[in-house]
Amino acid sequence: MAKFSITMPDEMGKYVQETMKARQFENTSEYFRRLVREDQEREKKISELRAILDEAEASGISDRKVEDIWNEAEQRYLKRNG
Repeated sequence: MAKFSITMPDEMGKYVQETMKARQFENTSEYFRRLVREDQEREKKISELRAILDEAEASGISDRKVEDIWNEAEQRYLKRNG
């Protein structure tokens, strides 16, 4: 298991302590592990969005009308979400 030692300004340290208390973290390791997990999840979502945008850009310009695209997207949404 990796072990880290960090130094931060007093203001940040105070924030960490207050946040840990408010969110009921047992220790700083638990709090920082949570921050890293959230950051990893955010990076994964950003990568997925970039892939979607790259695919959309690579598909080229559509000759379909915006209204047709909107209606198709709306139907897919309704099918998935009832």
